Amino acid sequence: MADTNIVLIEAGHSAKNYWKDLWKNRELLWILSRRDLSVRYKQSLLGMGWAIIRPLLTTFVMFFVFSKVAKLKGDPNVPYPLMILGALTIWSFFSNTLTQVSNSILLNSNLVSKVYFPRLIMPISTVIVGFVDFVVSLGLYFLFSIYFKFPVSHSVFFLPFFLLLTFFASLGFGLFFAVINVRFRDIGQLIPFLVQVGFYICPIAYSSRLVEENSGAWWYKFYYLNPLVGIIDGFRWCLQGDAAFFNIQSLYSSCIVVCLISVGSIYYFRKKENSFVDYI
Repeated sequence: MADTNIVLIEAGHSAKNYWKDLWKNRELLWILSRRDLSVRYKQSLLGMGWAIIRPLLTTFVMFFVFSKVAKLKGDPNVPYPLMILGALTIWSFFSNTLTQVSNSILLNSNLVSKVYFPRLIMPISTVIVGFVDFVVSLGLYFLFSIYFKFPVSHSVFFLPFFLLLTFFASLGFGLFFAVINVRFRDIGQLIPFLVQVGFYICPIAYSSRLVEENSGAWWYKFYYLNPLVGIIDGFRWCLQGDAAFFNIQSLYSSCIVVCLISVGSIYYFRKKENSFVDYI
């Protein structure tokens, strides 16, 4: 007789064994991840090519607008397109993952209402889509660095740390919005707006070095409360070394904010997930 996994559903069982159930359902995690990835590029003429075209075109447009028209100065000795692409690579991973996680419960509403499994699997499974785009964009950066004859710094070994920090930042904020999105569908309209605003308040088209030059301004301290500032500057530093501006104190702020929002969002998600079926 073949081995059969028996799942016992009783009062309090799922709460006590939640994390064990999460691990036992890891196969479902991969199934949902592959489905999300295939759906994204299904019936697409260029397919995965969009993962290259989007950052490439965005970099060229931002280079023309901010460098040629607005005359903004980047980090000295760093080609401006490389400065933009380095920041855009990690920002795209954050913004794509945040958007996917925020909509993950509604997009899987048919599963939520039919069968029991740890609901946390759904938002985590969406991360793989953003990660694939990230890998492609990072490869594009390496090609640009060869073209501009700007070798990648030895600090690149710290890159996984900033990638992990970005993952928890996007998951933390995304879980919070995912819970609210189930009850109030207005959040689905709000997320793109927040992502657009975040794009401009983060050091993507400009360097935080310009902010340091205005350290006496009233908004200076609030700027570094943005956890993405430390992450983006740190990611640039991983790729470009000391040529890229990086205030290490911004990393402390990023770690504290990300830890707080991650722990709080997971707790909030766990507290509310049993009520998802009531609003879907």
